Amino acid sequence: MLITNKDILYKYSRKHGIVRNPIEKWIAEVVAAQWTSFNDLRISFPSADYVGNGRVVFDIKGNDYRLIVIVLYVINAVEIRWIGTHAEYDKIKDCSII
Repeated sequence: MLITNKDILYKYSRKHGIVRNPIEKWIAEVVAAQWTSFNDLRISFPSADYVGNGRVVFDIKGNDYRLIVIVLYVINAVEIRWIGTHAEYDKIKDCSII
């Protein structure tokens, strides 16, 4: 899969070094993936949640961080939308605005 907006992840991991390795691992797994559906994605990431409007939430570093992306299966692309702590994620009322 092609990942767009990776700079969001790189900036975040520079600021929060503890999440750098888990982010790099997530990137490597996604780049190697060939998902055609959410079911395919769940094989790679069983804890991922579909939250509507093409958005998927991934747990990063266990459940300490959350990553929101838009998955475009037809063109094999993942667009990074947001990353933050689980506590910050809990304050988001509607993932579709991200």
